[in-house]
Amino acid sequence: MQAARRARSLVAGLGNYGLRGTRHSVGMAVLDRLAGQLAVADQWRADGQCCADVAVATAHGVELVLLKPRRLMNLNGLSVACAAKMYNLSPKDIYLVHDDLDKALGKVAIKLGGSARGHNGVRSCISALHSNEMTRLRVGIGRPEGGTTVTCYVLGPFNSREQEMLQHVLSQAATCLLEHILQRSASRGEPGDRG
Repeated sequence: MQAARRARSLVAGLGNYGLRGTRHSVGMAVLDRLAGQLAVADQWRADGQCCADVAVATAHGVELVLLKPRRLMNLNGLSVACAAKMYNLSPKDIYLVHDDLDKALGKVAIKLGGSARGHNGVRSCISALHSNEMTRLRVGIGRPEGGTTVTCYVLGPFNSREQEMLQHVLSQAATCLLEHILQRSASRGEPGDRG
């Protein structure tokens, strides 16, 4: 008889690896905060096969594979699909954490599947995984004001007013994400630690 598989989720923080600290890479900042909450902030390692930074944590018996692709946003899906294959995970086991222009900074929401809604990182993941079933944690960054283009806005850093809010937003997002993963695991009746 085959042993029950431990519950496992892949959590990918989407962004541009070389442009950390920008609005477009807020998903990676959420993963850094989550890694801190799970006491694995010092365990990130570069995975050359997936072209990503990876850290593995366990929370209440659920294994979490944290992933920060080392690619441009519109190629993030290649890293996510590679990790999904390595860890034998289906799209339903994957969480994508990304910025959302249609939500104000401070707003965080879980979305179950659906279209990319114009987000290149999500579009890349849908294309690479041949599925749109991944759960998304959308982190609001708001829309640019005045004459600022969307591209300049998302690739720019958070301003000083936004920085004040950001620490709370990152904590809120990491907590929301972890709670959703644990609730989903419990509702599926997946085994946690057996002692």
